[in-house]
Amino acid sequence: MATLDVTQSPLNRFTSLPPDDPASLVVGSDPTVNRIAHHAERAAQVECTVLLTGETGTGKEVWARMLHRLGPRQHRPFLPVNCAALTPTLAESQLFGHERGAFTGAAGASLGVFRAGEGGVVFLDEVGDMPLELQPKLLRVLQEGEVTPVGSAHPVHVDVQIVAATNLNLENEVAAGRFREDLYYRLNLVELRMPALRERTSDIPAFIDHFSRRFAARYDRPVWQPTPDTLAAFCNYAWPGNIRQLGYVIEQGYVLDCEPMLPGAEQQAAATTATLPFTDLSRLRRTAVEQALRATNNHKGRAAKLLGVHPNTMTRLIAQFNKSDAAEE
Repeated sequence: MATLDVTQSPLNRFTSLPPDDPASLVVGSDPTVNRIAHHAERAAQVECTVLLTGETGTGKEVWARMLHRLGPRQHRPFLPVNCAALTPTLAESQLFGHERGAFTGAAGASLGVFRAGEGGVVFLDEVGDMPLELQPKLLRVLQEGEVTPVGSAHPVHVDVQIVAATNLNLENEVAAGRFREDLYYRLNLVELRMPALRERTSDIPAFIDHFSRRFAARYDRPVWQPTPDTLAAFCNYAWPGNIRQLGYVIEQGYVLDCEPMLPGAEQQAAATTATLPFTDLSRLRRTAVEQALRATNNHKGRAAKLLGVHPNTMTRLIAQFNKSDAAEE
């Protein structure tokens, strides 16, 4: 098997993009990421279905946009859909469209996401949370290239490339009966697993430089240049929220007009955790929640978005931690 030439990596073509361009976040030189980039370029060229997996905050949507930019559909629409946020009663219409009068309030016809994205790329984020009753209809899009709008008996051909993403283990979801096995195999034609930031620490300086330049331009301040000790601390940190969390930490420094810094009490614990063969998941979860709340000035909604969880989940976790604290007093 030929060795990948890093100098010819698809990553290199994104280094000159403006910092606020989503695809500009595809940075770094980690060998694993370069290998993913080559597979992504091949998948984009043949316009096949791609499944992006990995933890929350690892940049799955950024890679979906990269797939769009690398392929022949780059001048056609890129339509992201958050499957976890689909309105249960209207999800079918939102995805597949509807005819006029198909249901109460349908005063006119709607194309739906797949027809609106004709010729382009439809990105199904959090596809593991798609309602089970809609999964056969998505399977038909993948198998037959057609949708049937609500209120119509006639299928309509659609030409879209589908890129899906999830932070769930879909094999476990299939075993639990929450996700169709045939749909999983159709989506998983090419799987690109996004590594956690702690698995690519050599790229942390590149991300720090990227975010520092982005927020320096946005907030009209000098570019942050961390000291060697600070840079080492950032590289040793576990980053439970991955790239997204790193970006929030640096932006917080610009917003507050101070040096970006790691949460002091958790910094040493995170460095120690990275060297252990196991982790206290409850403690790590609490640390992540505390960091997110601190970074957002205790705004539960923004903290939930930072961690990639539903606001109700954030409220439940905070209640659990408060109950635990009360029991210990």
